[in-house]
Amino acid sequence: MLDAAGLVDSAVNETGLSDFGGHSYRQGLDRLVDALQSQAELTALGQEILGMRLRMLLVNRLRIEDTFRQHPAIDDEDIDGPLFIIGLPRTGTTALSQLLSLDPQIRSLRLWESSDPVPPPQSATEDSDPRIADTARGLEAMYETFPRMASLHYQTATGPTECQDLLGMEFRTAHFDGMAHVPSYTGWALDCDMVPAYRYHRRVLQLLQWRCPPRLWHLKTPVHMLALDALDAAYPNARFLWTHRDPALVLGSVCSLVAYVRSWVSDRDDAAELGSQQTALWSEALRRAMAFRQRVGEDRFADVAFAPLNADPVASVGRAYDHFGLELSPEAGRRIRTWSAENAQGSRGVHEYALEDFGITADAVRDSFRFYTDHFDVDTTAPPTRSVAPAAEPEDGPPLS
Repeated sequence: MLDAAGLVDSAVNETGLSDFGGHSYRQGLDRLVDALQSQAELTALGQEILGMRLRMLLVNRLRIEDTFRQHPAIDDEDIDGPLFIIGLPRTGTTALSQLLSLDPQIRSLRLWESSDPVPPPQSATEDSDPRIADTARGLEAMYETFPRMASLHYQTATGPTECQDLLGMEFRTAHFDGMAHVPSYTGWALDCDMVPAYRYHRRVLQLLQWRCPPRLWHLKTPVHMLALDALDAAYPNARFLWTHRDPALVLGSVCSLVAYVRSWVSDRDDAAELGSQQTALWSEALRRAMAFRQRVGEDRFADVAFAPLNADPVASVGRAYDHFGLELSPEAGRRIRTWSAENAQGSRGVHEYALEDFGITADAVRDSFRFYTDHFDVDTTAPPTRSVAPAAEPEDGPPLS
């Protein structure tokens, strides 16, 4: 059975360390574990999977703090930007993240270093670090155990990943909702003070870039839209690439992915409630993001529509760069074209789903998101289908996992 105090003790025993860099993380950890125990209906395997994940976050935090203690100069690291990719999940955020990671001037958060950030990476060994092979073996095991993930969200050890674990080390992020049914925790996470989470997010970036530049970061996870004011407090020079696509073409995929990931840890059938729950969550995220954008102004936002991104990724990235006064080099453009050609539609399978599987319809979704689609003139004329596999990726990244 999961127990917050037991997880903390286990992390301390594993590392021989005890300094977590303060106690702000405990409020979220306690609430999350309580929700997992009282609401998620975890199986024995689910207890094991989530216990390992939460313990990993605690272990990483202990090791990060120990590294800062040994090397206080890391605190002086400046973070340039960053460029944050936001937008509804399944709208091209993962494809855009892949494309930006190909630009030599951009520093991306790679899966292997997000999973195991200590010791911090070094430029001389960043391509041969043994953690890359360890992470690759973990991915291989996951895809073997849960084969549908290859078409839902394909990752590589060295590819860019969502920065959710950087928020997760403070245990203040709604992405845990994508792992298990934890409504009490999710409700708290939507309204809690997110400043500590983004303060720690920034701390991890300082560690990762210390010996491994460049310093212009790009990062992404859709849950950033829920707390852009807190993000802005940590990163006052942040700029945002906002992807856009008809919500009726993505909500079924979002629900399908959440249902699948939750099935790893619970036998609970969430399908009937997922449609309304995900609609409410993401409409709230968009409202908050739009309000933030109105307050800070248009200069910090570049819009990236889904169809043009798939049709001509170099041009789409180039337009966003122009908006921010960045240059897309010929080498970066070549890499983008090559990657796009090698990751064609359906290359890793097709993701099948339907809105009706989750108690919602296209008309209902479009009504719920009309405030957003009208404002950004998003095309809502295409009929939703059961099978979707966008050209630049098998599907966009996992919504909250």
